[in-house]
Formats: sequence, structure tokens, C-alpha cells
Amino acid sequence: MANRQQAPRRLTKRLARENSTHLLVSRPSYSLRTMSSVVEPVAWDGQLTGARALGFAEIPFLSLAAVVADQVVKAAPVRLLGIETTGNENLMLRLEGDVAAVEAALGFAERRTQELGGTARVKCLARPESALSALLHFPNAPNPLYGGRDQLLPTDFPPAPDPAMNSKQEALGILETQGLTAILEATDAMLKAANVTLVGKEKIGAAYVTVIVRGDVAAVTAAVEAGSRAVGQLGKLIAAHVIARPHDDLTALLPR
Repeated sequence: MANRQQAPRRLTKRLARENSTHLLVSRPSYSLRTMSSVVEPVAWDGQLTGARALGFAEIPFLSLAAVVADQVVKAAPVRLLGIETTGNENLMLRLEGDVAAVEAALGFAERRTQELGGTARVKCLARPESALSALLHFPNAPNPLYGGRDQLLPTDFPPAPDPAMNSKQEALGILETQGLTAILEATDAMLKAANVTLVGKEKIGAAYVTVIVRGDVAAVTAAVEAGSRAVGQLGKLIAAHVIARPHDDLTALLPR
């Protein structure tokens, strides 16, 4: 019993070291605020049921969804299958794992989204019907309405030819605006402010656009701060985040 009580504390300390991430999160007023991203252990006793489950978490804005997805797969033994767009500000995280682990992960996602200023709708499907697979696994394509991907999938981009490139862990900077002019101005400012690499641009509909950069933590932080300032009156700054050590499940969804 003593060892089980000590395990969550050890896990909390380890995750605090691994995930000390500078987050700049906008509230509805779009003012920026620095927050901690320490990942706390989920309320789960570590016992697996042996039954497969699917988990769904619908979260507003790609910038928030990416942060929550990264922290969910770090906090519970679940797999991130992908992120599906809806054509507006909401996106759906698709998770897979043991029933108990998925339920714990969804509870974490709901709480973390609320802490970031949003609302998550979550659902765990224990022992899903096999016919449901057709609604979850379908060919990806650019959406003809807004030009973004219908889904963010780990199969969208080929793996790096050099395995060492995959093992190099770089920070990710994520900045989202409503308005294309604003995101282009912010991206230009980020690339000029620090030695970062442009990963790509993602559109999710309703004029919401996210740009992602990578590099060392200090450079990415400086770039995201510069990009946030550059938005100004050109559009709405939805959120800006820096993920110091992104999980492989998240980076697999992004261009290499």
C-alpha cells in the first residue's frame, strides 16, 4: 500500500521535470497569460481490464487540442489515433486503449481543457462495434471548403529516412489565429525572431489557422512570444503554446 501511495508522487515529480513547458494561453478576451503545464497523474489505480475501448474528446481550437492530446498520452497508457476536424473551431481527439485507461485519460482531458479556458465533450466506447471502424478509419483528403486536412493522422507523412532525426526531441511552438493575414504576419515575426524551423500550417475551418514551429525551447519560446505580439489588430489571437518535449504520438501527426 505504501508503494502505491508513493507512486503518484514519484510520477508527478518525473512528469514535472519532463514537461516543464511555457504556455501562453488566451482567454476569451485574447489576453496572454503564462501557465504551467505540469502533467499530474490521472485518477487511475493502474489496473487494466483487458477490454479495448475507444475514447473521443471534442475540444475547441487546434492549439488547445494539440496541448491536451500531448498531455493525455503522457498521463495515461493510451494511443492517439488522430485528430479529426469538424469544419468549425472544434476538433475531436481519437484515443485507443484499455477501458480503464481511456476513461481516466478522458477525465484528464476534460479537466485540462477547462483549465485552458475551453470545454471538452468526452465519451468512452467500451468494446465498440466493428462496423464503427468505417466512420473512424477513412482516407484522408484536403477539405474543399477551407483547404485543410479532414484529419490529422500519423500516416499522412512518411517517417524520416534517418532514424536519428526521429529521436531528436525538439520543442514545438503552436500559434493559432482567426484570420489568414494575422497568421502570416505572426509566422514572419516568429521566423525572424529566433532560430526555429517552420513545421507547417493547419486550417480547421471558420478562418482558424494554426502555424507550428520547432527548435530548442528558448528559441521556440522567443519565436512564439514575437508571433503573439505581431498579431496586433490584424486578427484574433486564439492561443499560443510551447510544448517543451512533445510526445511521439503528437509529432507523428505533423509534417516531418
